[in-house]
Amino acid sequence: MILTPESEKKLIIDVLKKFGIPEEDAEITADVFVDADLKGFTSHGIGRFSQYIIGLKSGNINPNPNIKVVKESLATAVVDGDLGLGQVVGKKAMELAIEKAKNVGIGAVATRNANHFGIAGYYSELAMNNDMIGITITNTEPAMAPFGGKEKILGTNPIAIAFKGNKYKFSLDMATASIARGKILEALRKKMKIPEGCAVDKDGKLTTDPAKALEGCILPFGGPKGYGLALAIEMLSAIGGTEVGTKVRGTANPKERCTKGDLFIAINPEFFMGKDKFKEKVDELLEEIKNSEPAEGFEILIPGEIEERNKMKRENGFEIDEKLYDQLKEICNELGLNIEDYVVK
Repeated sequence: MILTPESEKKLIIDVLKKFGIPEEDAEITADVFVDADLKGFTSHGIGRFSQYIIGLKSGNINPNPNIKVVKESLATAVVDGDLGLGQVVGKKAMELAIEKAKNVGIGAVATRNANHFGIAGYYSELAMNNDMIGITITNTEPAMAPFGGKEKILGTNPIAIAFKGNKYKFSLDMATASIARGKILEALRKKMKIPEGCAVDKDGKLTTDPAKALEGCILPFGGPKGYGLALAIEMLSAIGGTEVGTKVRGTANPKERCTKGDLFIAINPEFFMGKDKFKEKVDELLEEIKNSEPAEGFEILIPGEIEERNKMKRENGFEIDEKLYDQLKEICNELGLNIEDYVVK
């Protein structure tokens, strides 16, 4: 079964509108889903959509939130999302950070009472496309043990950083865990194994079984280094007054109220070395990286380059597995929609 970016967007918008979500908010949300699937982050694309439906049905996602700024300075703000869709809250927060950075050089906006927002890189690239440096971090429901432990305390806690020159762009979007929880859920759905060394079972033994990994915990990437970065992100994400550690809920289980936090940062190079000079330096560095000699059997890539290639490969459509098709069909049937209007067999 093939889903095109256009049909995916229409499907998501049509479904969300059935839950009373305004068309503009539905479009924003759909854009983030499509961006994830085009880039190859399928664990955060349409494959995760059913989780949002559960959140809407349980009342933990507010279809008509009153999103408002509850604390603000020239360079900072705290946004209360009123339990709205994370994509809608996240975009508003990063746009506010960008406006602040235009005026004072930097904007840092924290959010609270917002749901899962999809891929972090979408928001960092909003800043990048305004000739700024974008940084997005968030904490998630506990999935990862501290280095040396076997108890879930930290989230997979992603970080995304994006900036561009005139020729090149850099867009890093990564979890601080060895594997994102969404990829484990995707492996479970597809009845596949996860890579070795990424997770342990409930007894602390290494496992490649996604079900056992979900019962146990994910390991930090790079051992103590990934653990340290995840711990820092855990606290920084909560700077708007949200929960940390084992009190974070709702990012993996949509039947629970979401208590995580996000932090969106935009940095304006014009207030430092100047926008044009910064772009020159970006190109200078990334050109040097690309022209460096690769090791045998390798190609030197810039973060974000694989995603750009994926977008070109997937722009005319991409396959969805049978189980995902059945999930989407069930959602459509419940809402009086026809899955055949969106998917090409």
